[in-house]
Amino acid sequence: MEVEADIGAESMKDESFFGPLDILLITALLGIAAWWFMKDKKKDSAYKSYTIQPTALGSTTDTSGNSFIKKLKTSGRSLVAFYGRQTGTGEEFAGRLAKEGVRYQMKGMVADPEEYDMGELVNMKEIPNSLAVFCLATYGEGDPTDNAMDFYEWLQNGSADLTGLNYAVFGLGNKTYEHYNAVGIYVDQRLEELGATRVCELGLGDDDANIEDDFITWKDKFWPSVCESFGIETMGEDVSIRQYQLVEHTEINTDRVYTGEVARLHSLKNQRPPFDVKNPYLAPISVNRELHKAGNRSCMHIEFNIEGSRMRYDTGDHCAVYAKNDDENVEKLGKLLGVNLDTLFTLTNTDEDSSKKHPFPCPTSYRTALTYYLDITSNPRTHILKELSEYCSNPEEQVKLKSMASTSPEGKQLYNSWIIQDNRNILHILEDMPSCKPPIDHICELLPRLQCRYYSISSSSKLHPTTVHITAVRVEYKTPTGRLNKGVATCWLADKKPNTQPDTDLPSPVVPIFIRKSQFKLPTRPQTPIIMIGPGTGLAPFRGFIQERDLYRKEGKPVGETILYFGCRKKSEDYIYQEELEEYVANGTLKLYVAFSREQEQKQYVTHLLEKNKDELWNVIGENNGHLYVCGDAKNMARDVHNIVANVIKEKGNMEEAQANTYLKKMEAQKRYSADVWS
Repeated sequence: MEVEADIGAESMKDESFFGPLDILLITALLGIAAWWFMKDKKKDSAYKSYTIQPTALGSTTDTSGNSFIKKLKTSGRSLVAFYGRQTGTGEEFAGRLAKEGVRYQMKGMVADPEEYDMGELVNMKEIPNSLAVFCLATYGEGDPTDNAMDFYEWLQNGSADLTGLNYAVFGLGNKTYEHYNAVGIYVDQRLEELGATRVCELGLGDDDANIEDDFITWKDKFWPSVCESFGIETMGEDVSIRQYQLVEHTEINTDRVYTGEVARLHSLKNQRPPFDVKNPYLAPISVNRELHKAGNRSCMHIEFNIEGSRMRYDTGDHCAVYAKNDDENVEKLGKLLGVNLDTLFTLTNTDEDSSKKHPFPCPTSYRTALTYYLDITSNPRTHILKELSEYCSNPEEQVKLKSMASTSPEGKQLYNSWIIQDNRNILHILEDMPSCKPPIDHICELLPRLQCRYYSISSSSKLHPTTVHITAVRVEYKTPTGRLNKGVATCWLADKKPNTQPDTDLPSPVVPIFIRKSQFKLPTRPQTPIIMIGPGTGLAPFRGFIQERDLYRKEGKPVGETILYFGCRKKSEDYIYQEELEEYVANGTLKLYVAFSREQEQKQYVTHLLEKNKDELWNVIGENNGHLYVCGDAKNMARDVHNIVANVIKEKGNMEEAQANTYLKKMEAQKRYSADVWS
């Protein structure tokens, strides 16, 4: 269309007039171009992602756009707490800081950096005694969370003058990962470089240890620093401040009630693309089979049918699953709280200026909230224990909860032993402290949101474009108190068996899923050699890698050496995908090393096999510019692999330690050394 328009423009210059046919032709071309443009615009607008649309009466709509400065000014606030979250913890910490600000004459708001123009930080100086706090998580290989990505890139690429901005940063990370708290550390330094004033030293939370302890320890330094910087004093007792107001509905149109939707009302009944974190696709399960041959553990191979969904994935991506809490636990919690779980209710933010009108989609029932929206199985954080203590009629139970919520060494030790080590959740606490009778609406306000679970996709999109495969170990274990804890997602998925009876019309069970993109990718050139290290379910993404390389080979394309290190306990028990892997070895696609840790007196792991093959390792990563991939346990296996690789580079590459470290960093930067690990 653009080329033809250019030709038409030239003809207008060269000729003194147009004939009727010329005018008709040009008009037609312009009309076609306009139609084409409008068609694309309509297509774009038809596929926008969905946000929560509350249906509660009396809720207000945010009209201030993406200006957090305007919100601060119009509502008389001076504190804004931004969060970068992958699992919800960063948002929770930001909310706690904003809520506590009232005690220090600083009315606060919580803000998602994805929803605001972060360039407005330059205008924070216009608000007297203002403060911006950043609770930012790091995930992957030192990456910012999805909702903080634009802000992170703005800091990297911009040169704004942030003089007059007062700030503090708390980072959320995990020490088992190489790039521990990289995002929080960078943002803290970069804000200072741009002229901002640090009000409190950087706080770093370690999720592998006790991130709650790290946060409250930092918070105990944060507020005194704020008071000193701004010359303010606390306004008195640390009393409970309710954030949401309860309305129980006796008469309401049930068609306007949420029944488990993530965001858009009826989205699980009336499905429409695009499917994402706020709009999951109800994928039918076509296969759900056991991979373990024996033993008392279970590992599932599950296939989701995505045909017709317009969902696409690349080999190495992640599949997110929205699961539900166990019905038995929900019933127990309802009885302990003494409520009718089918009561319909709405929780509405008492702060009319807040962009977050409800803690989860409302109106809904208590049963739905406890089943789909609230995390009832994780260890409650200290601020929840503090709130619970107010509802204890037994003085000893009240003192115990208050002690665990304090920052005293004794209180921290008690919290660590009674909550963390004994693995108590809200249900267990209410069972073990019978005098504690909180109202259910306060429980709904306090508990964090139930998060989706991510699984590495264990299939190739080129071989299986209409199905997504995942590999998941069923989580089930006894706690020190003798209780049976079950993994929310894996135990829920285990019961979802597809209909295999050809003579029945029973529908296949469906699961809400979406695809999360990953940087864990095969080399663009199939002839590049690769080494994959994935014991246990760490094999999952490599199954997809191998499928893809096998397909290339069958198509006659040159394929580089494909080497896999896999480990399990016993060949007769948990050697998952054994037949597939052995077939790939037989047809020449795969070179395989397997470590069986429990089949000999001295345990043998994949790292032992890798260390024996130093020459081959260097041949791939040093002499042939190959790629190395690690998937699985971050705490031990991935760290050991990293050390072995560093030593091989040093030894076989004849490098000094500093040179070897530089070489390793270059591999990581070039995505030739990639890790998809968890702790």
